[in-house]
Amino acid sequence: MKIAIYAFDGVTMFHLSTPQLVFDEVTRRGLAEWTTVLFSDRAGSIRTAEGYQLSGISGAGTAADADVVVVPSWADDGRDLSPVLRRALHAAHDRGAVVVGLCLGAIAVADAGLLSGRSAVTHWQAVDDLAARHPDVTVNASALYVDLGDVLTSAGTASGLDACLHFVRSRLGMDAANRVARSLVVAPHREGGQAQYIERPVAQRVTNDPIAQAAEWALEHLNGDLGVDQLAAAAHMSRRSFVRAFRASTGATPAAWVRSRRLDEARRLLETTSLSIDHVSESCGFGNTVTLRQNFLTAFGCTPSNYRRRFDARS
Repeated sequence: MKIAIYAFDGVTMFHLSTPQLVFDEVTRRGLAEWTTVLFSDRAGSIRTAEGYQLSGISGAGTAADADVVVVPSWADDGRDLSPVLRRALHAAHDRGAVVVGLCLGAIAVADAGLLSGRSAVTHWQAVDDLAARHPDVTVNASALYVDLGDVLTSAGTASGLDACLHFVRSRLGMDAANRVARSLVVAPHREGGQAQYIERPVAQRVTNDPIAQAAEWALEHLNGDLGVDQLAAAAHMSRRSFVRAFRASTGATPAAWVRSRRLDEARRLLETTSLSIDHVSESCGFGNTVTLRQNFLTAFGCTPSNYRRRFDARS
């Protein structure tokens, strides 16, 4: 896979390096052959916001055969797209490449007309600007990223990491994304619609945090009853206090968090074991295959069986 990343004068090093960091790690880990290249309106050099001059930047022609084209950010002044970038984004989209707008890069993608009548997210400080600039775009003010299949947008700064890891997971499976995340020492999966939560692959023990304690306990008892009362008891808190504190800590209701964790475990089992769908459903606390299937379809757009065929990681 070839991934072309747009570089421009004034881009920050963080935003420019984020997709390179994640996608190049895929190749470094031997998970797939992914290549990243930097391109701009013309070949030469660009100067970053920090004052560094980066040379060896390719011209827009290098994006002509890219499988993914990324706009990693955008200028704070909200300038119009150059004709060169507009053509590059349209050409990429028309030939079936994925177009990614990270942080303020979502504005550039919207300006190119690729989000008309669709949903997107950008940095929270630019949400109102994007909505005013493109009233035909439904702007999600709270999501970390929005994946439309052909277009992926993310919120600000570190959410770009989440979006890139999500892309790895969507193409190579959860195990690959977890390996990349562990190597980079970042959380392997934060859902697009959630602010944050404790994730099993990089669980951290915070002994004085009752919410973390309850979450860790829940991860060890996914096949049991994980109602609010049981979680509150694990946190040694009243039901009302627990619900309020849990929402503030994770950005989700206890029920939504538990459902997501059970789905994560279901995906892991489908990828790495030969357990029957019935057994997977029971092990993850869904009770029966119908409930698992319904939740799986809603979350991932495919059935557990189809997911296993696509992401089976067994040798």
